[in-house]
Amino acid sequence: MSSHSGQAAPRALILAAGAGVRLHDGRPNGEELPKALLRFGGRSLLERHLASLRAAQVTDISIVVGYREDAIRKELDGNGGASARLIINPDFEKGSIVSLLTGREILESGTPVILMDADVLYDVRLLARLLRADKPNCLLLDRDIEPGDEPVKLCVANGHIVDFHKRPKIPHEWHGESVGFFRFTQDAAAELAKRAQAYVESGLTSLEYEEPIRDMILASPPDRFGFEDISGLPWTEIDFPQDVIKARALLPLLGE
Repeated sequence: MSSHSGQAAPRALILAAGAGVRLHDGRPNGEELPKALLRFGGRSLLERHLASLRAAQVTDISIVVGYREDAIRKELDGNGGASARLIINPDFEKGSIVSLLTGREILESGTPVILMDADVLYDVRLLARLLRADKPNCLLLDRDIEPGDEPVKLCVANGHIVDFHKRPKIPHEWHGESVGFFRFTQDAAAELAKRAQAYVESGLTSLEYEEPIRDMILASPPDRFGFEDISGLPWTEIDFPQDVIKARALLPLLGE
């Protein structure tokens, strides 16, 4: 549980609408399962998300779906009737920022929000660290980062986040890779919804959902957003075929 006494329990918003274009070499034919339904150790990523959240006493869970939402609904039905609300994004092919805006009801609900990518296999201790971090607005980072433009980089100077981008533009002392899990206060979550709406209304739907998060960080006082360093804990985002191999190799290292 979060150590922030007096705050309402956080709601979880999982982004799971994408078609996994890069995983399927750019040619998904509509038969492949959503990445959230990839199975590792006999359990889907989605099943693992739900179990981890509930173990942390986060029980109000919403999932933004689009591609093959029928398969995700079937998975939930087969998972003991697991209670999670599905929010359908009919425009999921336009980009993840549209999926973020599709969840605006959760972002504007007046409660803290845990925002999560669905395509991550991770040790449950990552989520515990996010919930227990001192900063009410918190991002997770891993210093063990692969080179290149693909990882989203969380950049730090003087102990504060100064940039958040695949190709950082602001000088910094060091950076780590963003895990794709965030904890926002009710005010920050509501602001994020407004910023996402502005992008979509401007036609900038092909951008990643991290763009409005970056804008919010850069427009805020340095101490509004903090980070938790989870270096050393096993996790991987699954975007490419080689990531599936990496995920399977991580299984024996995961805390259940």
